[in-house]
Amino acid sequence: MPADNHSLAGVAAEPGVVKPDPIVKGSKITRQFGGLKAVDVEHLEIQRGVITALIGPNGAGKTTLFNLLTGFDVPDSGEWSFNGTSLQKVPAYKVARRGMVRTFQLTKVLSKLTVIENMRLGATGQRGEKFWSAPFRALWSSQEDANTKRADELLARFKLDAKREDFAGSLSGGQRKLLEMARSLMVDPELIMLDEPMAGVNPALKQSLLGHVKSLRDEGRTVLFVEHDMDMVRDISDWVIVMAQGQIVAEGTPDQVMSNPAVIDAYLGAHHDTDITELDESSLEAAAEAELDEEATHG
Repeated sequence: MPADNHSLAGVAAEPGVVKPDPIVKGSKITRQFGGLKAVDVEHLEIQRGVITALIGPNGAGKTTLFNLLTGFDVPDSGEWSFNGTSLQKVPAYKVARRGMVRTFQLTKVLSKLTVIENMRLGATGQRGEKFWSAPFRALWSSQEDANTKRADELLARFKLDAKREDFAGSLSGGQRKLLEMARSLMVDPELIMLDEPMAGVNPALKQSLLGHVKSLRDEGRTVLFVEHDMDMVRDISDWVIVMAQGQIVAEGTPDQVMSNPAVIDAYLGAHHDTDITELDESSLEAAAEAELDEEATHG
């Protein structure tokens, strides 16, 4: 664990544990779809300034929880806050303006706009978007120039500057992930939430993405990400939260969580005397799906 994240050193490895300086807090958050309770989180805290991984088998409720926290979905019950301010009934665009942004498992780049146009759209409070000022370039040109300068700096940082004038739809899957991450930084966020940043990314770009995620923490930002790649989780995470069947079943450092019998239970449905990183991801998913099928058959 990096030296600047020593504040988590004495935190107990247990579900819903209280953190020294949480940037996000949530309690009794539930979301039900028909007869399925997709999210049932009693208490959640995300520590400021660290990289937290949110893991669990398919269908555990990870992305649904992301959607609830960021205003893309509405919970049935519960309360949650960002920097001590409630986010209940706050729409997604206002959540982003407050400094809490997210990316998606399936990237949301605007394919028929160029890369630089996608970046400019990430900036908030643009005077040129207002009805009364849009016809008068003099009122907003300096702001757009500043936004373009920041966008170009970020494109260079993410090694996308050579693609500046290309249509975003022409980028590879990995490059789209990079673009989405770069665009999220246009609002200078405090918290960045990444939904499976490594999904569909070729090995050549994985190390680049890993380095960028670490650099976000080095800048003092907070990162929360959903991921199935256990090697990545162990490599860059300061803290890990494990979900299963909508609930948080374990928390701790990567080493504590990977050897936790409750975590192995969550993936395989039975205790196994092994480390979770030694298990093949496809086998984990197949076993989890088989367990769900069995429950459905006998339920």
